[in-house]
Amino acid sequence: MKKINVVAGLFLSLWLVSACAQKDAGTTAATGDSALSAARTRALNRTTFGDTLVKTDAEWKKILTSEQYYVLREKGTERAGSGQYNKHKEKGTYTCAACGHPLFSSQTKFESGTGWPSFWQPLNSTAVQEVPDDSDGMLRTEVLCIKCGGHLGHVFDDGPKPTGLRYCLNSVALNFVKNQ
Repeated sequence: MKKINVVAGLFLSLWLVSACAQKDAGTTAATGDSALSAARTRALNRTTFGDTLVKTDAEWKKILTSEQYYVLREKGTERAGSGQYNKHKEKGTYTCAACGHPLFSSQTKFESGTGWPSFWQPLNSTAVQEVPDDSDGMLRTEVLCIKCGGHLGHVFDDGPKPTGLRYCLNSVALNFVKNQ
């Protein structure tokens, strides 16, 4: 019975977000795409996941650098090859730079040749959230921190075995905790 309630809750949450997205579609030009997209992400996180971290834009601006804010809150992208974790080889855990939530293990990191840190799977099933992204005229899957909704990057299906996935992330959206 608990599984049915969880599935029903998730379905209802996704339906609510979809309904809000359709309602807001006409106001995109007035409010701006990134602001509307961020609002949808916050709504999805609040309705779907109980253990979320919600802050105002002003609060995020106080704790994040301007580059972190641009990537994590405005869904920007750092320049390829510029990030500190692109060629990083130490053993440990990559966490969200905004909230510290554990995201990826160094054991799943690989050299993709793209200029961004790449992983073939998240740390666990509750580390990240994946949502459709049709911005920039292409259909992709956006990767968000499950706890704070911060934009991390995108996931593609051209990665190595065993998953065949490539989580292509922005270094600026990550912190690193070295294994002891």
